Amino acid sequence: MVKAVVLGAAGGIGQPLSLLLKCNPLITELSLYDIVNTPGVAADLSHIATPAKVAGFLPPDEGLTKALAGAQLVIIPAGVPRKPGMSRDDLFKINAGIVEGLATGIATTAPKAFVLVISNPVNSTVPIVAEVFKKHNVFDPKRIFGVTTLDVVRASTFVADIIGDLSKAPDVVVPVVGGHSGVTIVPLLSQSSHPLPSGFSGEKLDALVNRIQFGGDEVVKAKDGAGSATLSMAYAGAEFAIKVINAMKGQKGIIAPSFVHLTADPAGGEALKKEIGADLEYFSAPVELGPDGVIKINPLGNITDAEKKLVEAAVPDLTKNIQTGIAFTKKSNL
Repeated sequence: MVKAVVLGAAGGIGQPLSLLLKCNPLITELSLYDIVNTPGVAADLSHIATPAKVAGFLPPDEGLTKALAGAQLVIIPAGVPRKPGMSRDDLFKINAGIVEGLATGIATTAPKAFVLVISNPVNSTVPIVAEVFKKHNVFDPKRIFGVTTLDVVRASTFVADIIGDLSKAPDVVVPVVGGHSGVTIVPLLSQSSHPLPSGFSGEKLDALVNRIQFGGDEVVKAKDGAGSATLSMAYAGAEFAIKVINAMKGQKGIIAPSFVHLTADPAGGEALKKEIGADLEYFSAPVELGPDGVIKINPLGNITDAEKKLVEAAVPDLTKNIQTGIAFTKKSNL
């Protein structure tokens, strides 16, 4: 029996994410929460012929508490999408309070659940969730994940396109490390399971790195004010959620990049800090998943000089983003 909860289930990411979770036979109960429309979304999804029983909740009558009761997996896509001209700082001011309130609900109702944070900016919202859990004395770094899977999905798709065979996209594996915004996104293309064509270097390689880093801007611009990367993010969120569920059920050898607190694996975290050359609290690295969450934080391994420079360039922004999230909760009265 697996109960999954989507917080922000009526939004642009929440609805397609909920659809994908409902379609997965591993989930037996799907609980949806948002400030509007969740009963309707739940009713619609409940007609789909898959095992998950669906229920929708709104804030009145302790809806959040009811939605979270007995949860094993909680996914948070709640918040507003980024619009043209909106910086990640602008986004943070709006989404930080939303995430903090939801994290408080999880900490008090389902503290042992795996928490998957999609709400942007992930580099700051994951520390907010962690700090809330610390305030409630239920913090377990092995169970809180920043979902950076969209960067991995984009890298896989773009590499397959360059190779000239999109049918290979599901099989292409490119580790993407660092964080989940702009220059903090570091694709390790030298470790791609499917090498780029010979001679693919210089400006071409730089352009590919930039496209992976700023793929979100590409979508925001294309949607022309009508939203951000909602469908691809829902796909990526569902992909990571299923990996967590499979690991929870005992499947071994599942490794996926995720933005985690580096004490989730103290030895691996310390080794990673030495590789990075910075004393960061959080970093997105390939983590091995198990029944209790993070088993191991894997090292970056052999990376090129260009990739080392990308990691170095990511550190200042990551440091600032993490500190912004921590500072927000310290100012809060929660």
